[in-house]
Amino acid sequence: MGIKFDEKTKAWTAFFSNRHPITKVPKTYKRVGLKSKAEAQKIERELVVKMNNYFHQKIYPLWDKLLTDYCVSIDEKNELMKSTIYNREKVLRLHTLPAWDAKRVDQITTPDIHKLLNERLGQNAEAHRKFFIKCLKGVFQYAVEEGILIRNPTPLIKFKVNDKIKAVLTEEQILTLLRRAQELDWHWYPHYAVALYTGMRNGELYALMWDKVNLEQRQILVNCSWSSKDGYKSTKSGDDRLVEIPKPLMPVLTELKLQTAGNNFVLPRLSKWDKGEQARELRFLLKSLGLPEIRFHDLRASWATLLLGKGVAPSKVMSMGGWKDMDTMMIYMRKAGIDIKDSTKVLDDLHIHKVESGKLLKLPDRS
Repeated sequence: MGIKFDEKTKAWTAFFSNRHPITKVPKTYKRVGLKSKAEAQKIERELVVKMNNYFHQKIYPLWDKLLTDYCVSIDEKNELMKSTIYNREKVLRLHTLPAWDAKRVDQITTPDIHKLLNERLGQNAEAHRKFFIKCLKGVFQYAVEEGILIRNPTPLIKFKVNDKIKAVLTEEQILTLLRRAQELDWHWYPHYAVALYTGMRNGELYALMWDKVNLEQRQILVNCSWSSKDGYKSTKSGDDRLVEIPKPLMPVLTELKLQTAGNNFVLPRLSKWDKGEQARELRFLLKSLGLPEIRFHDLRASWATLLLGKGVAPSKVMSMGGWKDMDTMMIYMRKAGIDIKDSTKVLDDLHIHKVESGKLLKLPDRS
């Protein structure tokens, strides 16, 4: 940096040069034709500030730019499903842009994150807050790996996710739903039947083809799923699994097989299913029947709870349902009462309450 007097023009020049701290590319700012040394010194100081701001903007992008670059990066790595990337970006933009859209990433501090979590997500469920922090941590970690930040400002927060029992249908309610759906010739009847008898997820039902169904051995190979973002892909766990076909489901599948007319898909394609409206359609029917208005995904929970309640080993339910996490299975076990079943047997002989037979009493004569 410096100032210089030009004898020919009788004017002063102020200039400042520096290199990009990462790329090392030189950059120079210069102002000529200044009338006095004092003015040149003043402009020189302004050029220093201008240069620092320039490099700061080059090194530290705005939060919105970093978020976009992060999503592009994880999409190119192909490590996450497109639906997962979509959900992460949607949640992050929803909660962060109103507060951070004009901030550069180095200006976002740990207290800023705490403030956003309390003010913006204070009323959200703990599970949603936990997911948000997980997504946020991923973006800042990307910035660290790219050399944009030195450290990840995301705070370490422990969330107490409530272990709420999922909404399910009882055995009687399941029978009512299937019986009335069949009587009404409800177009979703076969979808509900297969879901309630196999525990398959919506995307797995949508992708199910006849070459995966063995009617003779009464088995279904579940190795494919479908989503609007990813199309056809592997199952959620990434593993294949076998599901036994219950005998009551055999007539349903046999009839569907006769009606396929060369269609490879097991279940009829419905326009509202293509649009992802299966949950709305189910709630509509359940409401009309006076049954609990559960989600379509809760048919799977109903299947698991019913099997556990009837004494099927949790390991078998986990295997057929494709669960890897025992913590998740424990939720269904609690709903079915498996975790407390027979726990009071030790008290059977503690005390016997004697019940005396009634005695006939003669009332006094009031005449």
